[in-house]
Amino acid sequence: MPVAPTPAIRIGSSEIIALADGAGPFPFTSREAAFPDATPAQWAAVDRFDPGAVDAEGRWSLNFRAFAIRGPKGITLVDAGIGPADAPATWAPLPGKLPESLAAAGIDPAEVDTVVLTHLHTDHIGWAVVAEEAVTTSGDGPSTGLSPFFPNAEYLIQQAEFDAVDMLNPKLRETLIDPLRASEQLRLLEGDAPLRAGRVVATPGHTPGHQSVVVADGRESVLITGDLLVNAIQLLYPDLAYVYEIDRETARRSREQLLRTEGGAVLHVASSHLTEPFVPMP
Repeated sequence: MPVAPTPAIRIGSSEIIALADGAGPFPFTSREAAFPDATPAQWAAVDRFDPGAVDAEGRWSLNFRAFAIRGPKGITLVDAGIGPADAPATWAPLPGKLPESLAAAGIDPAEVDTVVLTHLHTDHIGWAVVAEEAVTTSGDGPSTGLSPFFPNAEYLIQQAEFDAVDMLNPKLRETLIDPLRASEQLRLLEGDAPLRAGRVVATPGHTPGHQSVVVADGRESVLITGDLLVNAIQLLYPDLAYVYEIDRETARRSREQLLRTEGGAVLHVASSHLTEPFVPMP
């Protein structure tokens, strides 16, 4: 079944496009256990703000999505979803639908010139590197290799995230880092960095080298959050800790700093996991 065109927001000369990759229940714990300091009154506020985040069985329901920034100077992808059927995010609703969402948005993977990986959790890197059939040099027939799904893109990861890969998931050295290095498509960042449209902002805490992306024009901006926030409760109450944050205090500071707006400013939050891809800052 074809994937319907996904929502988009225009900021200045750039279009930010939400790309669906899947949806399903969070399998590890209840949302109440994931945010143990949240009160019943706060959850009631969340249910009014984002009622689609709980399914019919009362489970925390997640969307999985990436975002494309399409501007006059090229196309940037922020995150790479959960991936194909053989991707490592076996807890998520595989296979993901990102290729179909890209096609619905009129984007060929070869057109993407930059891929920003907000962090190295498996539901954000699934389509970054994929298996392919390659002919061995010995002529013995086909063998499976790994290649970047976006063949002409530079992949941006924070140095701090790269340094923590063995703690986060040591298998990623072979399945992600090595293929990107072999193709000379990996670029390591040290903190904030400009993009062709927007900028990368270091937002550590969820993981050591988590990063987000901001696209701004005048007093209007879009914040592509990665897992800076994973549930609407962190949008309404940014000080609340999430049990799966590696450094909860650092994550809180990153979240509060990036969600802070000045009077008259308009901030759209582009979230990987909330029900709606674009949410105005309340």
